[in-house]
Amino acid sequence: MTDFTALFQPDRGEPARILHIVDSMGFDAWITLQPERTRTLLAAARFKGAADTIAIVPGEAQGAGPGDWNVIVGVKSTEALGCWCLARAAETLPEGSYRLSEAKSLGASPLGWLLAQHKFDRYKIDDKPTGARVLLTDAPATIEAVIAEAQAVALVRDMVNTPAADMGPADIEAVATRIAAAHGAVLTVTRGGELESGYPMIHAVGMAAARGREPRMIEFSWGHADHPRIAIVGKGVCFDSGGLDIKPSSGMRLMKKDMGGAAHALALADLVMRARLPVRLHVLIPTVENSISGNAFRPGDVLSSRLGLTVEIANTDAEGRLILADALTLAAESHPELIVDFATLTGAARVALGPDLPALFANNDTLAADVLAAGLGNDDPLWRLPLHAGYDDMLKSDIADLNNAPDGGFAGSVTAALFLEKFVPAGIAWAHLDTFAWRPAAKPGRPKGGEALGLRSIWRMLRTRYGSEATVRPVIR
Repeated sequence: MTDFTALFQPDRGEPARILHIVDSMGFDAWITLQPERTRTLLAAARFKGAADTIAIVPGEAQGAGPGDWNVIVGVKSTEALGCWCLARAAETLPEGSYRLSEAKSLGASPLGWLLAQHKFDRYKIDDKPTGARVLLTDAPATIEAVIAEAQAVALVRDMVNTPAADMGPADIEAVATRIAAAHGAVLTVTRGGELESGYPMIHAVGMAAARGREPRMIEFSWGHADHPRIAIVGKGVCFDSGGLDIKPSSGMRLMKKDMGGAAHALALADLVMRARLPVRLHVLIPTVENSISGNAFRPGDVLSSRLGLTVEIANTDAEGRLILADALTLAAESHPELIVDFATLTGAARVALGPDLPALFANNDTLAADVLAAGLGNDDPLWRLPLHAGYDDMLKSDIADLNNAPDGGFAGSVTAALFLEKFVPAGIAWAHLDTFAWRPAAKPGRPKGGEALGLRSIWRMLRTRYGSEATVRPVIR
């Protein structure tokens, strides 16, 4: 993983290039105050302070030589520096150290500076390595928290980008084991045939996988028993062939990312434990490979669930909600005050909201408002969709308690969320994030590929609810 600790450092007055921050609204007034050589260069470059643009100008010392130069960075607004405003600069500038020219807060910009330099290079020989671009800060107390958040996002990206051959159920278990061990959490894993009695739907979905890729229920607990109990659940479908309702090849192309919910859950848990948030944490990762073999579950089968409800299988490609249902049931048995689940659950959410906006479903209006506000405040927006009870009829089955995939294709993300809601008892606040976990096109600081979408919004909500003053632990890797 990228060493973010080297990229964000306390400012001790060492030599550094200056970053001058401007925006298009204030550019005309700002440029009049600059030396003539700077005005001439920016005019020649047609630089106007637009967001995500940069220009190199001579240093400010009289008679500055060719090695003395600084940077003009265009941002959306100089009033509040968002996460991604310095990301383009961090991607393109030469190696070296940089500091802001004005005595102002860096705002949220260090996160984007760090993530712009993150690379997933496990399978690639980098024949053009670039040196580190180091951002200096006069607020060193913020460094550990920013690095922790960057590492959490990078963990999601790396896990999602890793092909299914190297990110199967055992590999997700290994990540969970490492995170749990780093913080002294108590880990329990139920595998293969052991799942049949306690987690029948996880077992049914994953039992067709090859030896060594058996399904498992991964869980760990951390924190003091007298602290508020919260549960984080993540869908871990390591590869989704669609099962016997097999996907076309185009639909399978990105299905290595179907464990994106598990990646989000593990990254969030790492943040919670590293910050020593005063909660009693329960993390649950049902992980399977939805494969095809002679013992694969079939359309028309009726599965029992951990809760006792029976589910008729209308479509084996609607498997994520099945494994989540058993995990949500287990989470609820400990009577938490809050459950949050992450899942790459439905294409319908992407049709409705596109790749950038996770669909948020919540059974509690206060919780929903808190998550939405946290997302807007952390450059990690979501959009709330309804748990519309009028669509409950779509989940009816002629022979079982529930149908896992209603006919007709209407409100696919809503009916999936309604299915999950059946496994969350009334009185427990619950948020479900139907996230894409993927970026189909690059943006500054956000390369094409695996992406954390909704992670930082939930993290901010938890910090706000349970104590933003908690101390971040030293980085443990």
